[in-house]
Amino acid sequence: MTFDNFFSAQSSMLWAAFGIALASGCGNKCLIRIGGGNIQSIMVMLVIGTIAYFMVTPFPGSDKTLFSLLFFDWVRPLSVNLGASQDLGTLLGGESAQTARMVIGGVLGVLLLLFVFKSSDFRSSFDNVLGGLVVGVAIVAAWYVTTSIVIDADGEQLSPIEYYEQWDMLAESEEGKPAQGRPLSPQSYTFINPMAQSLGYAGSGFDKPLLTFGVMAFLGVIAGSLLWSILSRSLRFEWFSSVGDFFNHLIGAILMGFGGTLALGCTIGQGITGISTLATGSFLTFVAIVFGSVLTMKIQYYKMVYEEEAGFFSALVASLADFHLLPNGLRRLDKV
Repeated sequence: MTFDNFFSAQSSMLWAAFGIALASGCGNKCLIRIGGGNIQSIMVMLVIGTIAYFMVTPFPGSDKTLFSLLFFDWVRPLSVNLGASQDLGTLLGGESAQTARMVIGGVLGVLLLLFVFKSSDFRSSFDNVLGGLVVGVAIVAAWYVTTSIVIDADGEQLSPIEYYEQWDMLAESEEGKPAQGRPLSPQSYTFINPMAQSLGYAGSGFDKPLLTFGVMAFLGVIAGSLLWSILSRSLRFEWFSSVGDFFNHLIGAILMGFGGTLALGCTIGQGITGISTLATGSFLTFVAIVFGSVLTMKIQYYKMVYEEEAGFFSALVASLADFHLLPNGLRRLDKV
């Protein structure tokens, strides 16, 4: 995925954040849970993938998508255009954008290292350190690989997206031409849109031109999780614990499908991959993810403690009061 356009509907990531809490994790966590034997997450993945697919792909026999039907008319007027590039380096550095990116990235990297290693729990856990290192290397490696691929077109070195744009002049026929050029752009790990791409790939009868980096990442996470769960003997088949649990996961999946697509990614796609580009929208999305997830878990906690006494609205008010976003006088539930 790319982050060149600032999308003012970053608040829609709040939907996905609510969905993350309700559906027991983000898109990446959903795939990991599938590999570990969690059947609940298969339903979550199918719902997210179907919504994400039709958010960008027209319905059969129509030129309408879910985005054009439900969001275009009111989202576009709210969009804020910061230019072709909206990363912090460009916005703060101007003509010295490249230098600014290096400085800002270095400073943020040092601050993050100081923050995480300040925790004795983090320092004492080899798994935390190794996991963070591997994730960071994987994100950078994906950027490197997808920006290094070139196609030799009669001696001219073209990127895949450049070749796609000149397909009619360079290729002998339409055979093998991908349906869209965007998946050929430089990208790193994200999992909401690749769920849609994977469903499209399967629905096409596994047509090779639709086998993108995103689809391979999607399959790789499930395969890696399955392999680890077998080696660690942690493979466990799980189903919904109750009807309420089913509807929580269903609602969460719907929210993630819409919110993750509108915000161009979820916790991995925006919170890690997007921030690695210093994209302004990714920082806003990350804040929305954290706030929305914490708020949803707080609401669930109030409902668990007070059971029948706490409706959704009263739990919401109490939670917002805990965050000092509403006066304490409005709350009907004592603070827990």
